[in-house]
Amino acid sequence: MKIRQLFYSIDQGWSESGDLLDNPQLVLVFGAVPLLRDFRNMQYLMHKFPSSQIVHASTSGEIWQSRVMSNTIVVSAIEFEKTSIVVKQKNIHEVFSAFDLGKSLYNELLADDLVHILVISDGNLVNGSELVGGLNSKNSKLIPITGGLAGDDAKFEQSWVGLNNQFLTGNVIGIGFYGKHLRVGHGSCGGWDPFGPERIVTKSNRNVLYDLDYQSALSLYKKYLGPLSDQLPGSALHIPLSLKIPDTKEVLVRTVLSINEKEQSMTFAGNLPQGSKVQLMKVSFDKLIDGAAIAAANSLKLLDQRIPQFTLIISCVGRKIVLNQRIEDEVDEAVHVLGSTGKVTGFYSNGEISPLLFNSKCELHNQTITVTTYCEV
Repeated sequence: MKIRQLFYSIDQGWSESGDLLDNPQLVLVFGAVPLLRDFRNMQYLMHKFPSSQIVHASTSGEIWQSRVMSNTIVVSAIEFEKTSIVVKQKNIHEVFSAFDLGKSLYNELLADDLVHILVISDGNLVNGSELVGGLNSKNSKLIPITGGLAGDDAKFEQSWVGLNNQFLTGNVIGIGFYGKHLRVGHGSCGGWDPFGPERIVTKSNRNVLYDLDYQSALSLYKKYLGPLSDQLPGSALHIPLSLKIPDTKEVLVRTVLSINEKEQSMTFAGNLPQGSKVQLMKVSFDKLIDGAAIAAANSLKLLDQRIPQFTLIISCVGRKIVLNQRIEDEVDEAVHVLGSTGKVTGFYSNGEISPLLFNSKCELHNQTITVTTYCEV
């Protein structure tokens, strides 16, 4: 596996580093919305990689090795030596539901030698929980599926995903990796502390929450946020919800995307089924940063402790907002665990996709850092 990385900023223009490539099959592009929508930047990449599959997604921050950037474009061109890929793109407007989209995407990528699927999805129009449900519905072989939902600098208005010269809202891209020589590791961790009593979701509709314990969830959030309630929905990122997975000890984290004062509702990035148990969570800075190390270490276990050649880190915009000046600490911690020789990229997202455990189905996460590692043997 050979990798060449490119970086773009308004002040400095384009710069490059890494291996010299002959024919990269896959180019991953993560960047700020205005820069990705600037046709000159897309034209530059199309000209530079004319025969590659170029997958691009808008972000709420870009990850470049151990640094966290804003208002930039980070590019990783990957040339596999022993692995083949297939890239499929679908749009939520073309199907009945996100569940159907996920199921169809998986079916189109399925083959006997499929070893991994990377999913990059719109982060506003696509219900991430249902997308993951559709992907899982056909995944009887438990092929590891990871990825994330595009961001828009924490505006929660429009995110953009594209393939080659297309760049639209509502897009979902699935990348299938094939062959016996690719090893893929994955890890995910939150690091938030639960507080207060467990509550029951007493009124919800998919990812729209109305009541907890027969009381307004929005009113409960305003009570705990105090003066910060005027900054909703953004301030709700400081108090995510933990969602218990039935019949397990595992929990998923759910974060707020928007609120509706008229309906007294809160829309989350993932579903909150009626009758499920949830608990409010608060920040623990050290635990969030430790979570990055745990996610990285777990991903290495599936590589048999090999140093990854390429690592994709997808972390939640909520972590970026809460950690603030310490945000690079979590990426630095992950990179330290991974080793210094591999290439690292990633972005801050509206949702993260990764299995919780080895040999399990993928889940939609919020306020979580996920690490996917790749190595050819």
